[in-house]
Amino acid sequence: MLQLLNNIQHKDLRIITRRGAQWGDDFMSAPVTPDEFRKLQAHYPIVFQPDGKGSFVPVVLFGLQEGQNLFLSGDGWDAEYLPLSVQRIPFSIGVADDELRMMVDMSSKRISHGAEGEAVFLPQGGTTDLTENANSVLRALHDGLQATPDFIQTLQAHDLLESFVLDVERPDGSHGQLLGFYIIHEERLAALDAEVIGMLHQADYLQPIYMAIASLSNFPTLIRRHLAREAA
Repeated sequence: MLQLLNNIQHKDLRIITRRGAQWGDDFMSAPVTPDEFRKLQAHYPIVFQPDGKGSFVPVVLFGLQEGQNLFLSGDGWDAEYLPLSVQRIPFSIGVADDELRMMVDMSSKRISHGAEGEAVFLPQGGTTDLTENANSVLRALHDGLQATPDFIQTLQAHDLLESFVLDVERPDGSHGQLLGFYIIHEERLAALDAEVIGMLHQADYLQPIYMAIASLSNFPTLIRRHLAREAA
């Protein structure tokens, strides 16, 4: 239930900022923007998910099956950087009176119904550091999402995305597979001529492309986390 955030209706609103499945963090992936790839690639595999409309959404993987987040532990979230789309919860951007406005999802598990959590507004009605930070995250996410379609269209125009199958072998010899995602086609990237490479560089697309490729080195760690979770 989205509501336009305001200091009258939500004057006592508090948000739980700790991380855990009980607060809705039990998801296997999250959408991301190319601007984030450099920070993301140190922790998560970056892949591309078909959107059902002929295009793709860049996402990071936290697990290998629905509802699985292998980065959650008793101490919270076991990675230094969280995608903007995760950081912003339970807030989002809406449009009111032709202006971008901050919305809050009152059905989120992060909404506190007691004294727990951090305040959204100060007693006199001003915004707290939590709200200011959330606003900055939303603006960065909005800008990144605005730029993402051109990036994806460029990858598609040069046939730089390929489907892949991740095979996971269990200790007992049985296998599991991760399907339905795409990665950068490295051979086609390497075969591009200088003019196209120059265009990619000019558009600031080369770095996120190489960051996405580098991020795939996180798959072995993700598989180890997955097998350890299964064995526990």
